[in-house]
Amino acid sequence: MKMKWKCTALLLLITGETMAQVNNDSVKPVHHHLPDVTVVGKNSRNDIQQMPEVVGTSIYAGKKNALIVMDNVKGNITTNTMRQVMAKVPGIHIWESDGSGIQIGIAARGLSPNRSWEFNVRQNGYDIAADPYGYPEAYYNPQLQAVQRIEVVRGHGALQYGPQFGGLVNYILKNGSEIQQKAAVESQQTVGSNGLFNSFNAIGGKTEKLHFYTFFDHRNANGWRKNSEYFTNAGFGTVTYKIKPGFSLTAELMYAHIRSKQPGGLTDAGLAADPRESHRSRNWMDIDWTTMALIGNYYFNDFTKLNVKVFGVLGNRSSLGYIRAINIPDTITAGTLKYHNRTADIDRYRNYGAEARFITEYRAGNKFHTLSAGARLYTGKTLRYRDGVGSTGSDYDITLINPVWPKEINYASFNAAWFVENIFRLTNKLIVIPGIRYELIRAKAGGRNGYDNTGNAILLQHENKNRSFFLAGIGTEYHVNKETEIYANISQAFRPVQFGDLTAPPGTDVVDPNLKDAKGYNADLGYRGRIADRLFFDISGYLLQYRNRIGSVAQQRSDSSFYNLRTNAGNSFSKGIEALAEYQLIRSLPQQEKHTGLSVFASWGYVRARYGHFKVIVKQGNTLVESNLKNKKVENAPEHTLRTGFTCTYKTLSITGQLSYVSGSFADANNTVEPSANGQNGWIPEYAVTDITFGCKLIKNVQIKAGINNLGNTIYFTRRAGGYPGPGVMPSDGRSFFVTAGVKF
Repeated sequence: MKMKWKCTALLLLITGETMAQVNNDSVKPVHHHLPDVTVVGKNSRNDIQQMPEVVGTSIYAGKKNALIVMDNVKGNITTNTMRQVMAKVPGIHIWESDGSGIQIGIAARGLSPNRSWEFNVRQNGYDIAADPYGYPEAYYNPQLQAVQRIEVVRGHGALQYGPQFGGLVNYILKNGSEIQQKAAVESQQTVGSNGLFNSFNAIGGKTEKLHFYTFFDHRNANGWRKNSEYFTNAGFGTVTYKIKPGFSLTAELMYAHIRSKQPGGLTDAGLAADPRESHRSRNWMDIDWTTMALIGNYYFNDFTKLNVKVFGVLGNRSSLGYIRAINIPDTITAGTLKYHNRTADIDRYRNYGAEARFITEYRAGNKFHTLSAGARLYTGKTLRYRDGVGSTGSDYDITLINPVWPKEINYASFNAAWFVENIFRLTNKLIVIPGIRYELIRAKAGGRNGYDNTGNAILLQHENKNRSFFLAGIGTEYHVNKETEIYANISQAFRPVQFGDLTAPPGTDVVDPNLKDAKGYNADLGYRGRIADRLFFDISGYLLQYRNRIGSVAQQRSDSSFYNLRTNAGNSFSKGIEALAEYQLIRSLPQQEKHTGLSVFASWGYVRARYGHFKVIVKQGNTLVESNLKNKKVENAPEHTLRTGFTCTYKTLSITGQLSYVSGSFADANNTVEPSANGQNGWIPEYAVTDITFGCKLIKNVQIKAGINNLGNTIYFTRRAGGYPGPGVMPSDGRSFFVTAGVKF
């Protein structure tokens, strides 16, 4: 189904490799799942598509998924503006507190967008987060100009990819396989508001035995707010060598260095007075990130393939600043005529892993079925240095006044896992996809957690968490006709105990020795497809249960002293709708180079996220007061997310308009309405933002792209932060523009 042989010059963007041929010999079986591959022709203008049943060694049949083709995205990808990039992925909630696009925060189904930590974030199929089993925050995200496509799979992806409730986000980078000559050059130069300058330059090529791609990207700007200047440099190289037919080896290396000034948050009154104001001029974040991988692909035959990845992440995250509440000013002290010493923190991540994935098609009865299986080994080490006494200056300088770090903690994680998933083709229309995954996880923490009042070191008692368990799931598809299908799935998911949960602040907090991983499930039921090559749609309902959520409850010791117990406090439940429809009102035939087109789309996500039983005990004076969050709304979970827009093309010109509307939400689990004095708690109001983008091909291989973000200069915010990059209200960027000139030859 859905084979798009629209023109003779085709680029296969799904695998980046040569597609196996369908064998029409009547003695041998026909490779049935190949017709479900989505092929994008040189004249295709679709930026959103459904994933095929099988891609490489992975099964996507029966799963809620989306494929974003970056070359066709009509939006500002220079600064990673995700509300435009993911406009047609319904229900994606985005934190827009970082106009630089360095920190991408996305979530779905009532989960937290904090550095996308509820998603399993990958690049070319391997992990790039700090540590997916102990600290899954994605400090690094690839530059989108180098991304060929983005694969988004909702919660059912847990069976193949491990710990997550939100799903999978996989950035597939360009690798040269789509280039048809020995050498090709691409260059894009961008200027824009607030001193924006971006230079992206790449070269790639392809021969009979080899293809390669390398790029360097630089971006810097002053930022929309005061004290928000930044720069980012990133370089990437990949080489694939075909050792023999059906056997290839790929080596790739990415290095990125990012430094950004953190303007801090505002109070609600400060936001109303001047959203561009900043009361922190000495706060910084510095990140350098290296990812590496060696990837082998082996085709045994047209029906059987093996993929093996060996990968590593070497990451460093440093922050420096005055991090007290935003209503406490950072001022020069009268006694020293200097600022207060800043607080310095450093994390070092050293992670290595290997994954092997195998897929085969086999015959049973009179049908062909598909089996996918895989195994994983992973080890991660995090060194955390906290609360260092930094300088009194304003520039980035991580040097300590006192060379001893008060907190010096090491975390380690180990994971071994395997999974099996199978497509059973019961009839010509009905398929069922059961799967199972086994996880073995070990996490431990040790080191110094500070000093007591007498100057003695407080040592961690080598917290250890060892556990193993199975996850199960099942999906199904019923093909109503050649163009549409009904799909459904339900699968278990989990979120491991995080490193921070193992190291409670000394003296005031205690970790429950029986602390458990969060577990639950995702379920989907939907209808999707394409009708008459004009209407593309996907509408579904979902359920998400999140059990064993971790929280702190106040407790009293026998000596009448109080402490906070870090424990599994309760659960939450989300249900909702995710719907997308895109209609081609006017379209030319794909082979027409000078085409005319008009398309409109609407993407809507609805979520009802509520806490179930969730015990809360707080200390009021010398008394413990117990309450329950039952039926409270989950924080950072707006009920409605609507994105809609149009794209109009005439010959080589295009114009795209988008409207993003997000309803209000609470910033804390207690559902505080009135803003707190420090801006960290309170209601987050609804907002609507309009963007417009223009495109023009001047001559062959020369293009101009320009746009205005936040056309109406709406003042809004999506986040109240308790720490970095705040604390306080984090204003989103106002009106800005960009112009990009690009050339390929």
